Amino acid sequence: MSKKVLLIRLDKIGDLICTMCVDQVSFLKDADVQWVIAKGLAFVPKNADPERPFIELKKDKTSLKELRELLKQWKPDVAVSFQAPWWVHYALWAEKVPVRAGVLSQWHSFLFLNKGLRQKRSRAEMHESDYNLDLLRHAFDIQESIPCPKLTLKAKRNTQIFEKFHIHKDEYLVIHPGMAGSALNWPIPFYIDLIELALPRFKIALTGTAADEPWLSEIKDRFKNEPRVATMQGLLSAEELFTVLENSFAVIAPSTGVAHMAASLSARVLGIYSPIRVQHPRRWAARGRYVQIFAPTKETLEEAPVEIMKQISPEKIWNAIQSLPENWR
Repeated sequence: MSKKVLLIRLDKIGDLICTMCVDQVSFLKDADVQWVIAKGLAFVPKNADPERPFIELKKDKTSLKELRELLKQWKPDVAVSFQAPWWVHYALWAEKVPVRAGVLSQWHSFLFLNKGLRQKRSRAEMHESDYNLDLLRHAFDIQESIPCPKLTLKAKRNTQIFEKFHIHKDEYLVIHPGMAGSALNWPIPFYIDLIELALPRFKIALTGTAADEPWLSEIKDRFKNEPRVATMQGLLSAEELFTVLENSFAVIAPSTGVAHMAASLSARVLGIYSPIRVQHPRRWAARGRYVQIFAPTKETLEEAPVEIMKQISPEKIWNAIQSLPENWR
């Protein structure tokens, strides 16, 4: 009988994408794998290739009862917690899951896990996906090093999106300036300068959510009378955003979930990253077939954060876009 394996990551989009890839390793080939993910992120496993079985939980302990019911009914042999609050680890212990693996850090990991692994992720010595794979290997006592797979996402056609925003495949750039604030971002005037450089050749798809308004408001105001800039903020479902990303000429984004989504869709990504160690692309870079990473060289805050990120000029990003081949799919 194949082992039942529960993989848990109650975190943001980029973190989930950097984790969900690990279930493709050969030693899980015959396992019955199910994911536990944060509420609202169902579009990731639903549009993954292959599609993943999953349940969504809220990040607070109101989901404790639901998780315990799952554990009672499904009875996993192994549970790996890549990131989860204390009550998740408690549920694994209370329901007597035989192997309870996770990172040894906070008090509950020492109390409730029986297959803990110490990791110094803040050192950013390798990619987040590789840290996750090491934890999975530890859970299964796999000693040999193996390459980490990449997550593949697939986009639906959604041709009505092209008609609605008057865009055509490979004739527009996606500019996604917003982020959750967990890393340094590019200065807003630099996004504006890049759009101005690009407009003679490309249309611009400006994407984001309501939470990205601090980054988008100045840009939207600058181009409010420019018909070649299509503001899509808050107007796309996750699946529609996938379509917009996949069919673009390139996607320009900071360290955020959209960069990870685009890379997993095999879109061309130009990622703008912070040089600070815990935010470094060495750990957080988007991974895909066509990804270019741009980051200042300094890893300390000797200068103001905005000044550090100014080391990446709009002209440098624009030159990289211009160097991309036309026929690449």
